Amino acid sequence: MRVSVSWLREYVDLPADLPAGDLERALVDLGIEVESLVDLRETVTGPLVVGEVLQIEELTGFKKPIRFCRVDVGAANGTGEPQEIVCGARNFAPGDKVVVILPGGVLPGNFAIGARKTYGRNSHGMICSATELGLGDDHSGIIVLPEDTPAKPGDDARPVVGLDDVVVEMEITPDRGYALSVRGIARELSLALGVPFRDPAAVDAPGGTAEPAYPVEVRDTVGCDRFAARLVRGVDPTAQTPGWMAQRLTVAGIRSISLPVDITNYLMLELGQPMHAFDADRISGPLVVRRAEPGEKLTTLDGVTRTLVAEDLVICDDTGPVSLAAVMGGETSEVVAGTTNVLFEAAHWDPAMVGRTARRHKLFSEAAKRWERGVDPTLALVAIEKAVRLLTEHAGGTAGAEILDLDHVRPRTPIALPADLPSRRVGVAYPPERVVELLEQVGCAVTRGADRLGEDPGEAGVPASGGAPVLTVTPPSWRPDLTDPADLVEEVVRLDGYDRVPSVLPTAPAGRGLTGQQQRRRAVARSLAERGYVEVLAQPFVSPELPDQLGLPADDPRRAAVRLANPLSEEEPLLRTTLLGPLLGIVRRNIGRGQRDVAIYEIGAVFHPRPGAGAPPAMGVDRRPTDAEFAAADAVVPDQPRHVAVALAGEIEPAGWWGAGRPAGWADAVEAGRAVLAAAGIPADRVTVRSAERAPWHPGRCAELLVDDTVVGYAGELHPAVVASLELPRRTSAAELNLDALPAAPMVTGPTISTFPPALIDVALVVDEQVPAAEVERALVAGAGELLEAVRLFDVYASAQLGAGRRSLAYKLTFRAPDRTLTVEEAVAARDAAVAEAARRCGATLRGA
Repeated sequence: MRVSVSWLREYVDLPADLPAGDLERALVDLGIEVESLVDLRETVTGPLVVGEVLQIEELTGFKKPIRFCRVDVGAANGTGEPQEIVCGARNFAPGDKVVVILPGGVLPGNFAIGARKTYGRNSHGMICSATELGLGDDHSGIIVLPEDTPAKPGDDARPVVGLDDVVVEMEITPDRGYALSVRGIARELSLALGVPFRDPAAVDAPGGTAEPAYPVEVRDTVGCDRFAARLVRGVDPTAQTPGWMAQRLTVAGIRSISLPVDITNYLMLELGQPMHAFDADRISGPLVVRRAEPGEKLTTLDGVTRTLVAEDLVICDDTGPVSLAAVMGGETSEVVAGTTNVLFEAAHWDPAMVGRTARRHKLFSEAAKRWERGVDPTLALVAIEKAVRLLTEHAGGTAGAEILDLDHVRPRTPIALPADLPSRRVGVAYPPERVVELLEQVGCAVTRGADRLGEDPGEAGVPASGGAPVLTVTPPSWRPDLTDPADLVEEVVRLDGYDRVPSVLPTAPAGRGLTGQQQRRRAVARSLAERGYVEVLAQPFVSPELPDQLGLPADDPRRAAVRLANPLSEEEPLLRTTLLGPLLGIVRRNIGRGQRDVAIYEIGAVFHPRPGAGAPPAMGVDRRPTDAEFAAADAVVPDQPRHVAVALAGEIEPAGWWGAGRPAGWADAVEAGRAVLAAAGIPADRVTVRSAERAPWHPGRCAELLVDDTVVGYAGELHPAVVASLELPRRTSAAELNLDALPAAPMVTGPTISTFPPALIDVALVVDEQVPAAEVERALVAGAGELLEAVRLFDVYASAQLGAGRRSLAYKLTFRAPDRTLTVEEAVAARDAAVAEAARRCGATLRGA
């Protein structure tokens, strides 16, 4: 929201000598974030003057249209001769008044202007657009001053275009839609500075008449609970927007289009009431406000043809939709250059509906921004009246006596507020009289009820302390965000001053330290970080196309996802059922930005919908939910097990002067899974790793990890189709484990350390290449008995001598007794027993035997 201070001064008596810093501080203290506060007089230095275009010569032979202009700048150039300027804009003609910056001037961004030769001609200065002057974002053409501009060629252009003003740009939070208007900001400043406020909506607006201004039918009074309209006939289609209005629109970042449209935009900025201007002669038959038929199409004012859905609210005539209600009008009924009969419409639309429609169509118009935050429903007739007055004043015409007003607005529901609730919630003493005073400043109607004693939850669900009165508060029409006692408490604190709230550090209660799950998660994170993985935090939102990209089967339970009712992005409306989707997206993003070697991990929740879960019960914030309500709500919440996932691409061991590197592969992902289980306290003898098939992994390079015969995760190389779909490097590998599925870690006992020497024996066993090395290792452990202290695979070998489909697995066996030095016979016997068990279970034979 950009607004000039001069416009604000029309409705609030700001002190003449108010420093810019004090103005910014007042807004910030009210909870309004100030993006910038710019004194426009300091943004452009040097000669900036009004010029009148005398001649235009079209230059040809260039890739884009170029014009050589002679402009009268009076005596500002020191000679009085026409100024020669080369310009590429085409929205002006001889006789137009424009804004010219002469050599020696400096535009915003420290852009110095001088004389130079360009396109074969000498150019002395620049004809300026709003963007070049820092007045807005419109760079489609230069500023053409209205014909009634009193300034003469050579006069200072700063007062003409508003560069003698101060502009405030604010970021308005979603709960303060009223502040997206001069009316709202002026009212807030009057409260902050204690100065008088004049409401721009305080005009005599006639009510609806028995005969409507135009036949309109509203079929959905929930989506549109008020619709007002009035017709102005015989306006001058050539009438220009007055300079003061065009200037304010430009400062606000809105392009001047035509007088009727500019009036609607002007009043939207002033009152906060979006409007629409129809060409009455281009409407066929009565207007109908209804939900769209699925598949209907509408070409909006931005030239885009949009396919509508059943939730969209549209305004239709006999030809079909002519406007996407509350978001943007359609091309077929817009005001054009020859419009003489204008139908002004001002309505009140459902904020939730508008917000969903704007996101669905990716059409965040200025009107939609206001509607989804809430608009004062009492402004419709006021806006119509002011629009009619402005149009007839500047373009003539006759305003019809008929006024349409279809009003289905429900009155505001009063809120019961214990007078001592602000004090109890905030810790600052607010006497009841002060609470009433502050709420009435906001515009609330407050009545004081009888004193209430005891701990009866009663109204608002917040018991009052003994003797505290209960206030019945009816919020004003322009504050739809005030719905609960907590909202009123926030208003009291905000207006009284956040600086009065003391900063008191609460006393920390005695705790029990970290829970077992917290300790496990930290141990897993620390273990992966020590192995070189970098932790990332991905958004839990995914697109509906992700299951197909991951190659999940049609019956895979991971396809069933929770859909958000109000997603941040319509492209990602689902909650993830696996960590791999967002995690692999981070891998792709890093690879795309030049990071060739990536090893990342995330620990987070996934979301699985509960079968048969219905809609959650409606619960307010005025009281604590009952146990039954809490249980009903909890039954709807999706299951949220916590997973850990890793992803690798590129080199796991970098190359350098020390030798060749090693690319990451499926074995590294499996090892990461083992490391997770070890860090979680699961003994190695309870862990099993075996081959498996599961999307999105490669069927021949995928392993499942089991603890006590329960599958807890998968690891391996991703399927080539998945790698191609997600635009990942070849051989990208990943692992994902369910931490919540892991059993509790057993009690750890100190190891027994033997002082006797070990017996070290190597064995090489030949097995079928389909036999997992882990199966062979388990067989060796089972056969060797208690004397075996450790076993480690150190070599894998295959050759034609071994035979097709055979490979050699070499293991280092460490034998040790706790109470004696083993004899050679004992060690050999234990080795032979281990080999025999491997032969029995896996068909292994000693290599060379």
